[in-house]
Amino acid sequence: MFITPAILQTALEVGLIYSLVALSLYLSFSILNLCDLSTDGCYTLGCAVGAVVTIAGHPILAMFAAMLAGICSGFITAFLQTRLGVESILAGIIVNTGLYTINLMVMGLSSNISIFGVDTVFSLFKGLSDSAFWLNWYKLILIAVIVAIMCILMIIFLNTRLGLSIRATGDNPAMVKSSSINPAFTITVGLCVSNACTGLAGCLIGQYNKSCDINLGTGMVTIALASLVIGETLLGKHGSVKKGILGVLIGSCLYRMIVAIALRLNVPTEAFKLVSAIIVALAIAMPKLKEYAALKRTQAQAIAHHKAENAALSKGGDIDA
Repeated sequence: MFITPAILQTALEVGLIYSLVALSLYLSFSILNLCDLSTDGCYTLGCAVGAVVTIAGHPILAMFAAMLAGICSGFITAFLQTRLGVESILAGIIVNTGLYTINLMVMGLSSNISIFGVDTVFSLFKGLSDSAFWLNWYKLILIAVIVAIMCILMIIFLNTRLGLSIRATGDNPAMVKSSSINPAFTITVGLCVSNACTGLAGCLIGQYNKSCDINLGTGMVTIALASLVIGETLLGKHGSVKKGILGVLIGSCLYRMIVAIALRLNVPTEAFKLVSAIIVALAIAMPKLKEYAALKRTQAQAIAHHKAENAALSKGGDIDA
């Protein structure tokens, strides 16, 4: 079998974890219209903080600690943008660069940490039942529950007065400012919430893999962007928040499916970044490709119609003759 149930299950599990990063990018990129390039470092930060707290014997607390670390990262990024006038791209690059050293310090100046031999949220959740079904699907169930809670909270948050202000800031900052709403505050809150999701994703992947590596987050922003663009291509870029978040979930899972297929095709692991880049490029270009295909179909139909008319006129001329 080309795609086994085990491969499908793993793709769904990791895809749902990645969807939290894509959800983060949905808030910062799609709603706030900001390019936050601190995602890679923040993802590793969440993993590092989560791993350290998990090793200390608090796997559940590790998730909240990772989210708090992500909030701190988002605050620094927002501070550089709103208070010091640094462009969003440069602010993200600066924070991402600084986080490399901070992550090393969190990890005790070690490039990797092992979580083997200690309890994780997955091992605790596994102990709730000993049935065969539960032992096979407990990881996917737990991840799905956590992601569902985060998605519901995000939908509720973005429909509050503050959430609506954040959405308006991304659409028209000048109008928001003229409405006595401080755009610096809404951007700060938005980036803090966004990076909290990234930190949580890092913590979950660390406990899922039972390890943390300093280079774990490399290319994470590309993966999240690919997931986001795939979802927007399938469901449309414009619409409700629910539709956007649903697109994030679908896009993340589909991305992991594509990676799983690449693995089955024996694509070298060194080429995965190239695969991710190609996926992003194709997803972004998909609307144009659809327009080009529609134009070609229209031209083909017009040519066929013109030939049919010429044939009919030619036939009519022969009859008259």
